[in-house]
Amino acid sequence: MMNQEKRILISVDVEEFDIPEEFGRQVPLQEKLEISRKGLQTTLDLFDQYNVRATFFITAYWAQHYPELIRQVAAKHEIASHAYYHSSFSDADLEGSRLALQEISGQQVRGFRMPRLRKVNMQALQDAGYLYDASLNPTWLPGRYNNRHLPRTMFRGDNDMWIIPSSVSPLIRYPVFWLSVKNAPLWVTRHFSKTILRKDNYLSFYFHPWELVDIRGYALPSYISRVSGARMEQKMSGFLRFLQQQGRFCAHIDML
Repeated sequence: MMNQEKRILISVDVEEFDIPEEFGRQVPLQEKLEISRKGLQTTLDLFDQYNVRATFFITAYWAQHYPELIRQVAAKHEIASHAYYHSSFSDADLEGSRLALQEISGQQVRGFRMPRLRKVNMQALQDAGYLYDASLNPTWLPGRYNNRHLPRTMFRGDNDMWIIPSSVSPLIRYPVFWLSVKNAPLWVTRHFSKTILRKDNYLSFYFHPWELVDIRGYALPSYISRVSGARMEQKMSGFLRFLQQQGRFCAHIDML
């Protein structure tokens, strides 16, 4: 009975595959779009297999290239905004991306996640019509962010905006997110997931569709590319099978 009360929030960041550009390698636009599309199809197959309801944070630019696929996703999952473009941002993109995604998906768009989990202007986010932000990973990631002082679980931030952080364990704040799931043995991920669920009654985990494509040819660091394609698909399948037994899959918007 307790398991039914625990909620599993899986979210997927759907964007142009531009991570090689962070490491000095240019990728043609069509290739950037297509790698994410291929990975998204695999993601949807996995989600169907384990009956996952999830939240898809999508850039409006990517969505405009695959409107039919977005409508297919929207039939079962929550559509949320990942800004307009993945590599550039202005506050004006907040409302623009929300409206574009609504028009394509036919769904109300209420959630936002900033690319690369950068800081968000909460007033601008509220003015643009959003109800929650999911841009916070309350841990320390060297070279990216140090958010160990911020709340681990859902809270109301500036302007009463809901903040839904990515999950980290109590005390040591071990993060359960794409990089840790990819690089740690599955038993480690399961251990910390159970710890989080026991304490918080929910788990929030995110990854990218391009991880389910073999990206070893893009001169990326091994901690990003070594476990990709079929290896990452196998790992995600094991993780989802485990999560399915721990609680109920739901979208971010279901938490409000």
